[in-house]
Amino acid sequence: MATASLDFEKPLVELERRIDELRQLADDRDFDVQAELEPLERKLADMRSEIYRNLTPLQRVQVARSARRPFTQDYIDRCFTDWIELHGDRQFRDDGAIVAGWARLDDETVMVIGQQRGRDTKENLRRNFGMPHPEGYRKALRLMKLAEKFQVPIITLIDTPGAWPGIGAEERGQSEAIARNLIEMAALQVPIIATVIGEGGSGGALALGVADRLLMLENSVYSVISVEGCAAILWKDGKSPEMREKAAGALRITAPELFELRVVDEVIPEPTGGAHADHEATAKNVREVLLKHLDELRRLKPEKLVRRRREKFLKMGRFVG
Repeated sequence: MATASLDFEKPLVELERRIDELRQLADDRDFDVQAELEPLERKLADMRSEIYRNLTPLQRVQVARSARRPFTQDYIDRCFTDWIELHGDRQFRDDGAIVAGWARLDDETVMVIGQQRGRDTKENLRRNFGMPHPEGYRKALRLMKLAEKFQVPIITLIDTPGAWPGIGAEERGQSEAIARNLIEMAALQVPIIATVIGEGGSGGALALGVADRLLMLENSVYSVISVEGCAAILWKDGKSPEMREKAAGALRITAPELFELRVVDEVIPEPTGGAHADHEATAKNVREVLLKHLDELRRLKPEKLVRRRREKFLKMGRFVG
């Protein structure tokens, strides 16, 4: 899959075009061009590897936001079986920005809940650009409590710029819905595994992130505010690349940095060129890591799960002089 769609991938465009033209010529005229293709393909792979080894924090933000990355439904289709989607918060309506339901991971029943973005205008409008309303978070909580009732593990997939900030969402209690999720998730007596698969923005992401294990894909980001918002507040300039890069570096929002800070429990590797380069390989990596952590967590008694979860979050932000 050609991946040259982001600004920093432009050096790959010409080389990809030459390879495609060479293949087309071979098909049209029945030429054997393997000898010419091999060095070009090696060069392309080396260039892509070099670029992705040296991504800046802002470039990782761009990768995390890419519409070509696998979304929640893509992981549901590839990592799980027997998917049954559930709808509605039983109070207002169903929120398309949150997809949730029963599924099976290997041989175990789990509850999967995640934010869903769209790849085109129609889908983005349906999914509200992956930004849930309060009813979305209330749907998520309703199904978390249902999972607890049947002693089923919960797996959340985080991919949102943040909760929807519209007037209607505020009128229906956006902040209360998010706060309620934080309180209730902290006390759920079943294993919870949260995975940041793209952009994890603000409280809208944290509302699905109070978990026993927090995982992040290699090129995902997780932050209290967007880089644009941070730059606008601190330096009155949220548009220039320089200020956005400065903000991205200061926020420490990348997976390796958050793993170093012990906010994240494991970083899931992505294929060379990012998750958008190979959906199948990325989903395979995610599935393997989920199985590993679920196997560890299922051995703990409910009261120990809750105690460890509480201790995990209380330790964050502590500094020893």
